[in-house]
Amino acid sequence: MQRLFSTFANGWPGRGLLLLRLLTAAAVMHQGIAAFHEAASVLQIQQAIVVAASVLIVVGLWTPIAGTLMAIAEVWIAVSSQFWQSGDWYPVMLAALGVALAMLGPGACSIDARLFGRKHIELP
Repeated sequence: MQRLFSTFANGWPGRGLLLLRLLTAAAVMHQGIAAFHEAASVLQIQQAIVVAASVLIVVGLWTPIAGTLMAIAEVWIAVSSQFWQSGDWYPVMLAALGVALAMLGPGACSIDARLFGRKHIELP
């Protein structure tokens, strides 16, 4: 499982990744809640997938998988909503953030770091 993560950044870079995860999830949740009130059922299913991935991103669990899933679902939303005609680039931006989180990893402030991070073994 260690191979899925580039590093578990600590200090300021780790806090930056935490901030990136929180802001990405907040934007996804905002878009998802708005879509549930006004969209068709197919878009609601797409948004449910993205919101579920954002919950995993917030807590930092399976971040590379969740980021990839979020990016794929956002591209699916962008293509199905024909963003090039409406001028709505919001799904494309969220897909790019999902890809960035998938590539960067979760950081030290995450469940992934606790479960899959480097272990310190002391020999007697």
